[in-house]
Amino acid sequence: MATTAKGIEAGSANPLGSGRGYHWLADSGNINMAVAPPPPLAVTIDAQLQSVTIDLHRTVIIVIDMQNDFCAKGGWVDHIGADYTPDRAPIEPLQKLLPELRAVGVPVIWVNWGNRPDLKNMPPNQLHLYKRTGVGIGLGEPLPGHGARVLQKDSWAAAVVDELKQEPEDICVDKYRMSGFWDTPLDSILRNLGTRTILFAGVNTDQCVLHSLTDANFLGYGCLMVEDCCATSSPDYCTQATLFNVKKGFGFVTQSSDVIAALKQVRAK
Repeated sequence: MATTAKGIEAGSANPLGSGRGYHWLADSGNINMAVAPPPPLAVTIDAQLQSVTIDLHRTVIIVIDMQNDFCAKGGWVDHIGADYTPDRAPIEPLQKLLPELRAVGVPVIWVNWGNRPDLKNMPPNQLHLYKRTGVGIGLGEPLPGHGARVLQKDSWAAAVVDELKQEPEDICVDKYRMSGFWDTPLDSILRNLGTRTILFAGVNTDQCVLHSLTDANFLGYGCLMVEDCCATSSPDYCTQATLFNVKKGFGFVTQSSDVIAALKQVRAK
């Protein structure tokens, strides 16, 4: 006997799929592929060049590369003599924003470099980016006096900075290019979650954040860069060009305070 709609509503069927926006219900007699997604939970966020109304039930935040190698003393950026402190700027606003998003059910996705120890999936052009002359401390090599290997999966170097606490329900995705979409399951995860809108945060604004955002735009997602939750150690003109191009062609730019203000309106209802 086929499962009735009444039986499904009563909880007699078992869910298949982890996404609230896309799953089936199954029992011994029926597979229900017509499960309705949750109704929209709409909020309007002040942004540039236009305000944006999003559905929180179909929104995620992607936090990119807030890792020790980029943002901590003793990490890779610090070791090569560059100033890592600008990349720490997103920590404080993210400490305020992420709990607010979790409280309304918006998934937090951490997209970080997490390279294989043998670097077998890294072509020469990627290795050259960080080891221009073929010598020096590049991807996968040990940081002197530390023991951790540069951006290697499960190492201190690749770990998220201590100040940003990852929660058990958060989602972690390893990446191997500046974009978080190449050779990773990120797009599949987003589609299974029913995602339509992505908030972007992390480092570097003009590199990994930008390239992940543009790929998301090309894949059809609505993209909002949370400006104060992004940072870069590049010159300021790189940030200004990035913000111009995001607003001009790839999405919208907002502030964490504007996102939090919108979320509080929802929670007050």
